[in-house]
Amino acid sequence: MSSTPMTEGLFGIHAAALELRSQRMGLLTSNIANAATPGYKARDIDFATALKARTEGASTDQAVAGATRYRVPVMPSLDGNTVEIGNEQVAFSENAVGYSATLSFIRGRVDTITRALKGD
Repeated sequence: MSSTPMTEGLFGIHAAALELRSQRMGLLTSNIANAATPGYKARDIDFATALKARTEGASTDQAVAGATRYRVPVMPSLDGNTVEIGNEQVAFSENAVGYSATLSFIRGRVDTITRALKGD
């Protein structure tokens, strides 16, 4: 989903936030899936940095690339993997709640526009 000026006008910052939360969800899922992969380096998106870049005109890909960071583990593992499953699960859950809230806002906005067009 790529924001256009039309969607940005209708949904404001929420369209960009939904895109970024979706990208972050994929990254966190990848971290969890690679929890047992030797040498895997966990990454995350600094959401605030990505959203700021997105609202300043960067594409979603540019914003994500500029805000992606490697995680520094609290307890480094012997095999070089930096995924800490508990931290990943918390980040995933928090992101899922944010995604759901953003989606609910957009749904409400669509419902309002639909009612206005119908004359309700």
